Amino acid sequence: MTVGVREQPRGAGSPRPRPGSRAGLVGWLTGLALLAGVGYRLWLLGHATPPTNSDEATMGLAALHIARGDGFPVWFYGQQYMGTLEAYLAAPVFALAGEPSLLGLRLPTLALYALFLLLAWRLTLRLTGDRWFGLLVVALLALGSDRIVKNQLIAGGGYPEMNAAGVALALLALDLATGRPGRRLRWAAWGFLAGLMLWVDPLVLPYVLATGAVLLAFCRRELRGTAGVLLGAAAALGAAPLLAHSLVTGRNPLHAVLGASGADASAGWVERLHGGLLLGPPLGMGFCAPGRCATWQLWWALALPVLLAVAAGTAWRVLRRPATAEAGPSPRVAAAMRLALVLAAVATLGAYTLSSAAGLTPVESSRYLSCLLISLPVLLWPLWTVVRRPGRWAFARPVALVVLAATVGTVVHATWRSAQTAPATRAAEARHADLVTTLRQLGVRHVRAGYWTCNRLTFASAEEVVCAVVDDTLRPGFDRYPPYRREVERAAAPAWVAPTGSPLAARLDERLRAAPDSLDLVTLDGWRIYLPRA
Repeated sequence: MTVGVREQPRGAGSPRPRPGSRAGLVGWLTGLALLAGVGYRLWLLGHATPPTNSDEATMGLAALHIARGDGFPVWFYGQQYMGTLEAYLAAPVFALAGEPSLLGLRLPTLALYALFLLLAWRLTLRLTGDRWFGLLVVALLALGSDRIVKNQLIAGGGYPEMNAAGVALALLALDLATGRPGRRLRWAAWGFLAGLMLWVDPLVLPYVLATGAVLLAFCRRELRGTAGVLLGAAAALGAAPLLAHSLVTGRNPLHAVLGASGADASAGWVERLHGGLLLGPPLGMGFCAPGRCATWQLWWALALPVLLAVAAGTAWRVLRRPATAEAGPSPRVAAAMRLALVLAAVATLGAYTLSSAAGLTPVESSRYLSCLLISLPVLLWPLWTVVRRPGRWAFARPVALVVLAATVGTVVHATWRSAQTAPATRAAEARHADLVTTLRQLGVRHVRAGYWTCNRLTFASAEEVVCAVVDDTLRPGFDRYPPYRREVERAAAPAWVAPTGSPLAARLDERLRAAPDSLDLVTLDGWRIYLPRA
């Protein structure tokens, strides 16, 4: 099924809206939606929401080391993939503030979200020329379910910067393909961003390839000359940390990425298809409540394939029309980019479904579909066209209205449910701050704890408390930063820390009952501290 599309999208050269005009009104409303999206996330940060964890704390520790000049890590500690761009962005914040903090770690991710929202609005106008539709897209992206705000605000590696970079690559490709000035700078910027994202997180690779294909289709001759050299050199500069590390160590980061995706694990095809095609799209695109998807929220998984097919058909219909001198290249370039963004979404969804992660951990692994938000304007554009200018598709207008209304309603509901978790998250963060304060008052410098406690505790204390990981049987666990374990092992009598009610706390309680004189117990709200007796 195909629908009519506006053939001449307005670009940067469109006339400015006159004050008091309808265009001026939609401009003000779009600005308010932009501010609302950033303000909502700033409110969440004020409530320490979404909840942090030891993985985010690991990035914070890397930022702390960079700020102090103690190290300049290429990869996320404990692995050989996922670049530490977020740590380098947060390091100046820590240096200016004089101490690390969760808010300081997340301020750069908030700025990246604001950039993504602004670029997504600009991309929507370049592809469609419809300011009211641009307002709708911004309003939807201003909302944020539990999974969405986690991807956008948690500095856990890769996710906050991928969407902003993907939209920027699409805009740069549009500018280059339509012959805009400042071409050398745009070629260098596209190449640098593409290389940078290969270092940061290869999940955005489908969008790099798709936007690159548009450049290849419309700028082949230019790429054979200086532009190609400039793009290649800039890409090598962006990927320099990855390339340098691979040359020095002889390691292939692709192997580590494949291992992390679950390629070496086993999951049945039924589980993969269920997690990748049924649970993945509504979870990953912000249609579900925190940590789960109700049955009624799964409707988006059924609508998504239809929207992908219609968007692809619409774009292909425009591309098949012969070019005319009057229309210029813009309509064909816009259609090519819409098709490219559809194909990138299909590739992202397909790669995720093929991975064992979709079958083994579908709820948490739905974050791998974060980049699908880049394609949201393309997916909704045919629906909007049918509603605004139905033409011969007037019979489909009620269906399009229902789908658009359901999209907005479901995302609003998921955002409301996510916002309700903020007070509990703030209270949990306050309990953790009490834990850090108590350890300092007790003079505890070295502790042993579980994985999800250790680096979070070390970061929150600015390394005043150093932690080594143990599992639930008190055996050594996975330490992402080995120097911490070595320091704890040299300590005379490290303490133990465990969340109340955890398996680790139960095992330590057994030890306490077996040898009451071996440990002193300090209890806090939500935490238990076990102090070895001298």
